[in-house]
Amino acid sequence: MSMRTPESIWRSDAYRHPTAWDQPFPPLSLPAMFAVSAAARGDAALIDFMGRKYSYAETLDGAHRVACGLQAMGIGRGDRVGLHLPNVPHYIAAYYGALTIGATVVNFSPLYTAAELADQVTDSGTRILFTLSAAALLPTALKVLDNSMLERLVVGSVAGALPPTKSILYRLFKRAEVAKRPDDPRITAFSALIANDGAFTPAEIDPVGDVALIQYTGGTTGTPKGAMLTHQNLSANARQVNVIDPEPDAEDRIMGVLPLFHVFANTCVLNRTVLRGGEIVMLPRFDAAQTLAAVARTRATSLPGVPTMYQALLDHPHIETADLSSLRVCISGGAPMPAEVKAKFEAKTGASLVEGYGLTESAGVVSTNPYQGLSKTGTIGQPIPGTIVRLVDKEDPHKAVPPGEPGEIVFSGPQVMKGYWKRLDADAEVFVDGCLRTGDVGQIDEDGYIRIVDRLKDMIAASGFKVFPSQIEAVLYRHPAVKEALVIGIPDPYRGESPKAFVTLNPDAEVDGPALMAWLNPQLGKHERVSAVEVRLNLPKTMIGKLSRKELVAEERAKLAAQQA
Repeated sequence: MSMRTPESIWRSDAYRHPTAWDQPFPPLSLPAMFAVSAAARGDAALIDFMGRKYSYAETLDGAHRVACGLQAMGIGRGDRVGLHLPNVPHYIAAYYGALTIGATVVNFSPLYTAAELADQVTDSGTRILFTLSAAALLPTALKVLDNSMLERLVVGSVAGALPPTKSILYRLFKRAEVAKRPDDPRITAFSALIANDGAFTPAEIDPVGDVALIQYTGGTTGTPKGAMLTHQNLSANARQVNVIDPEPDAEDRIMGVLPLFHVFANTCVLNRTVLRGGEIVMLPRFDAAQTLAAVARTRATSLPGVPTMYQALLDHPHIETADLSSLRVCISGGAPMPAEVKAKFEAKTGASLVEGYGLTESAGVVSTNPYQGLSKTGTIGQPIPGTIVRLVDKEDPHKAVPPGEPGEIVFSGPQVMKGYWKRLDADAEVFVDGCLRTGDVGQIDEDGYIRIVDRLKDMIAASGFKVFPSQIEAVLYRHPAVKEALVIGIPDPYRGESPKAFVTLNPDAEVDGPALMAWLNPQLGKHERVSAVEVRLNLPKTMIGKLSRKELVAEERAKLAAQQA
């Protein structure tokens, strides 16, 4: 098998795109990007929040008022501004408002505990934190305010962002979700922050050098690290994502159900839509019924998500009557897309469901399958424009692997982070020969399509053999009863480690763990055979709905420790 150059991969006959792989992405700041779109789109809708529309001009004005309010508080260039918010209009105003004055945004999950939030607030040096007056958020933020170096909270109200009728209903029936604001001079209402004329002093921004966003990694191993993403990293990735669309002038109305605090949505929902001049149909969180209704109500054209979201939509009873015919392209990331889910979703909607790949350190996206033409299920497609992907030896990353052999995926491009926040030691480990190491093992086929074999850290060492959990999971998904599957390594006194599988089942499935193991093991190599298959009602997931192995690993280790005690 011959290896192609990045340019020949991009221009291969199997992958027809309207733009060249090697097109330039000149330096561009995010505030400049937003200003250009707002000037062009003006009164056009940028946000649809539960039926209330916010235009480009209105949203830009809100961002300018945030900028003005922050400067009045003494926040400026290089200061860290935290966003502890779900998908609400406040997020976009705070995000672009902070960036406009040269501040650095730090994203925090609304699902964090007070300890998790405090750790990252302290590590990043966040001075001010935006949150909501919801009982699920404000008490956590208040604990952090009292027990960290955080100086101020800016607290918004969901009711104020809703259409008038829904706002009244929210106040009447959702009072339990609204926490009272204490009389504390460190706390400012969002409405008070933006009660100004929006006259701020613009910051001089270096798109290539200035950090726009500190995005903490998921922390699957060890302490989460803050990836420093520059204005150019984020604006370039937004442009890279947009130029692979073969219909750049098509109507663009994207479902914003992925959490905006996550890098996937930050690029593939927020920045790329602002750049393109499209509309974001925003929901505070993913809910299958609300998502189906919102697609039908707004005639949404795109729905980025993770595989478990698409499965949840297919499982919902409303799928049979929902009108999803407006969907054109849906991008899946975060985890491998089961072929059955892809086929069922495309059959139901008529949309293309394409699988892509990225990570926090890449500002979002590295590669994707084409929107039209040859899409290879089970692959992460080909590198997006300006991105070079290589495979290197898993033991010596300075050494390329032979053609056709699996190797660790490394890549370079304008979207590669500046480095980790205050972690030069981690930078030394992750950068090699001008490329970023991903920790993912992959193969590249004759058409330049990349297939993820597994994560280096998830490899199971069984009797001296390297076992990749994803390969066993792929076999499990072939069983008609299996809905979700995860495989981990558990300690084995003879083999060192043994694979163990955990599954959930489709409705009305009648099969147990021993029966699944008896079906599975004959299809595996001797060293891959699992020691058990455990059937569960649910499997652990990350904040964006991606199946997560780390909780199962911790659980099995705790069991072993208890047995040995």
